[in-house]
Amino acid sequence: MDVAGASCSSSEALARELLLAALEDLSQEQLKRFRHKLRDAPLDGRSIPWGRLENSDPVDLVDKLTQFYGSEPAVNITRKILKKADARDVAMRLKEQQLQRLGPSSAVLSLSEYKKKYREHVLLQHAKVKERNARSVKINKRFTKLLIAPGSGAVEDELLGPSEEPEPERARRSDTNTFNRLFRGDDQGPRPLTVVLQGPAGIGKTMAAKKILYDWASGKLYHGQVDFAFFMPCGELLERPGTRSLADLILDQCPDRKAPVRQILAHPQRLLFILDGADELPAVVGPEAAPCTDPFEATSGLRVLSGLLSQELLPLARLLVTTRNVAPGRLQGRLCSPQCAEVRGFSDKDKKKYFFKFFQDERKAERAYRFVKENETLFALCFVPFVCWIVCTVLQQQLELGRDLSRTSKTTTSVYLLFIASMLKSAGANGPRVQGELRILCRLAREGILKHQAQFSENELERLKLQGSQVQALFLSKKELLGVLEKEVTYQFVDQSFQEFLAALSYLLEAEGAPGAPAGGVQMLLNSDVELRGHLALTTRFLFGLLSAERIRDIERHFGCVVPQCVKQDTLRWVQGQGHPKVVPVGADKKDELEDTEEPEEEEEDLNFGLELLYCLYETQEDTFVRQALSSLPEMVLERVRFTRMDLEVLSYCVQCCPAGQALRLVNCGLVEAKQKKKKSLVKRLTGSRNTTKQIPVSLLRPLCEAMTAQQCGLSILILSHCKLPDTVCRDLSEALKVAPALKELGLLQSRLTEAGLRLLCEGLAWPKCQVQTLRVQLPSLQEAIQYLVIVLQQSKALTTLDLSGCQLLGYMVSCLCSALKYPTCCLKTLSLTSVELSDLSLREFQAVKTSKPDLTILHSKRDTQPQPLKG
Repeated sequence: MDVAGASCSSSEALARELLLAALEDLSQEQLKRFRHKLRDAPLDGRSIPWGRLENSDPVDLVDKLTQFYGSEPAVNITRKILKKADARDVAMRLKEQQLQRLGPSSAVLSLSEYKKKYREHVLLQHAKVKERNARSVKINKRFTKLLIAPGSGAVEDELLGPSEEPEPERARRSDTNTFNRLFRGDDQGPRPLTVVLQGPAGIGKTMAAKKILYDWASGKLYHGQVDFAFFMPCGELLERPGTRSLADLILDQCPDRKAPVRQILAHPQRLLFILDGADELPAVVGPEAAPCTDPFEATSGLRVLSGLLSQELLPLARLLVTTRNVAPGRLQGRLCSPQCAEVRGFSDKDKKKYFFKFFQDERKAERAYRFVKENETLFALCFVPFVCWIVCTVLQQQLELGRDLSRTSKTTTSVYLLFIASMLKSAGANGPRVQGELRILCRLAREGILKHQAQFSENELERLKLQGSQVQALFLSKKELLGVLEKEVTYQFVDQSFQEFLAALSYLLEAEGAPGAPAGGVQMLLNSDVELRGHLALTTRFLFGLLSAERIRDIERHFGCVVPQCVKQDTLRWVQGQGHPKVVPVGADKKDELEDTEEPEEEEEDLNFGLELLYCLYETQEDTFVRQALSSLPEMVLERVRFTRMDLEVLSYCVQCCPAGQALRLVNCGLVEAKQKKKKSLVKRLTGSRNTTKQIPVSLLRPLCEAMTAQQCGLSILILSHCKLPDTVCRDLSEALKVAPALKELGLLQSRLTEAGLRLLCEGLAWPKCQVQTLRVQLPSLQEAIQYLVIVLQQSKALTTLDLSGCQLLGYMVSCLCSALKYPTCCLKTLSLTSVELSDLSLREFQAVKTSKPDLTILHSKRDTQPQPLKG
């Protein structure tokens, strides 16, 4: 048993002994009065029911008192009741024994009094947060509100069928009202006990979680609902050696070791646990990961966290969980009915606020902000708070040195590398020494990432001669953990994404086979198994970003080294060796898509891998490399993705670079953007009615549509399957269809769109310069579409194949179609009607068309038969 557990057990035994001695001193009449007074003496609004007290003897009373109130608080309660029962002499003796044997602190605070003491302790502990440059600032001064969008009841994005897709809710700024709403749920179901805040690295999840804890302690959040809130960094708990119970972890956060832990845990519905970085939990199965169910069992941090997440440990407690959204599927199996919210970073307004909070000098803040605002790409990247901090830090250094703010950055990788370059330049004469220290730090970062290690001991730093170095002060933060005998000092990177960036950089700084070089080279990183893929995703992304010719030149210049060519070659070969297990050849029989068949469940990591691969390619910003990489992946398949603007920026870049003959298939993807909640200024509200010019809304798909029109874009096939296509998307897609130089095939398979959307798409398809030769249509509302398809058939000079396989064609629709096919300007060569039920009259109409146009091939079959050409 651990020390905390042993001390709890001994004090509990002493308390029971004192209680029993005091109650046995009472006469029968005094004992009767004691039971009556105890019934009427609630603590924190609770009292022991009379039915359990009425016939209790002293032994029974001791059991009930300690079970209901906890051992030491039960002594305080008993003393008060003894006075009310006219047994003051017994109460006095009990107090003397309590002070003598349990110590003075045991007789001081009740649970309600300890709540106040604990809140004051939290306010003191979390009033300031350490900046990444080690200075401390007040949390209220540094915290800038983030956009938080309410999500679904699942960790991964909930992607419904087209007919069920909900309209996205507005993203709200993270004030106390938004934080209070997290645990409210909706009007149609119970309040959630588990809320998940998910978002990419550096987006501000940890800061938001700490602000929630601070606001709770200030009395602004969850008033009357939460008595105690505990902040638990998952990474630290997983790396702690030895075993500890949940009770021990709670004691670690209390101002002293005399906290009434049993009383606190006796009411889990009044507790909030903030689990920060739950994506750090390994995907382990077996006894070592079995959820803990006893809050006093000394066990591993993994079992305690698994117990809390699965709600097998304290099932009534509230959980606020933060996680990256790289691979949330791994976390989904551990959670019980979670409510999800997405942290989206800074709005444009909040970016400006952050700049003015960061810079002490208002003139410098204005100059830096104006420069970033004019750089569209850099300004967009600043929605991530950590990137914003790096940008501000670099600009501050350049302003202090009187340099021109002319350096631009396109990707997160380039921003991070710019920070490293700025640090090396500022080292001056110490540059070579700092270079060497940074190389060693990169090696430490890589070893930690591969071992799933974020905490490093003083001994490790001393072994690598980094203790007291400049890079330690800049990149590592010091943490002191309470140990059994003494404080344990550990170090971790100022942000996990920095560890991942430096780990990626290490692969370019050290040639394979050299001392300290990574074993197995980049192949070891890239070929990691699925369980590690999510954990290594950002490191992999940074690696790709560092492989562009421009970044390699920067690295060689700043570090005075030659980057091995094999790193880039091996990475390219790895991409070219990738494939998607669920690819369906374009143009194949679509019968299966129409049937509601059950498909085996896939790991979330597999579903996200296609998009993650595109993110990696985007980071390179090297068109030639991307084109070479995509040449061996003829079809890009993205399934069940709820697209963000950044996702579309990434996809659009890759589409613009894709080689000739490339196909893109979007399956069950969300193409509707969540709106930001904005307040109109007073001037706008007063003058709004006079403004008659209505701004045309831009669709989420606009960047992709613009990429398709680029002359170097080789995208020839676009398939939209089971997607909801708003009118704005259809309008932008229609404009792209008119001028896309390479697009030869368009598929609209079981997607939901309005009649206006259909009209817009067909307008683009009928455009004289439209290059689309094959159109595949499977729409539930084909009755509305037929009139527009007729126009396309009559006017398109390029369309030669129309695939209506699986559609329902009524008699009047067949008549309209046949009239269009007979039209002199109709260029169609193939009409596919696989699995289409046709009446005898409709068959005769198609045969008449075949007679008048012998060059037209009409393929038709009933279900479960091979399609055969109709004869005229």
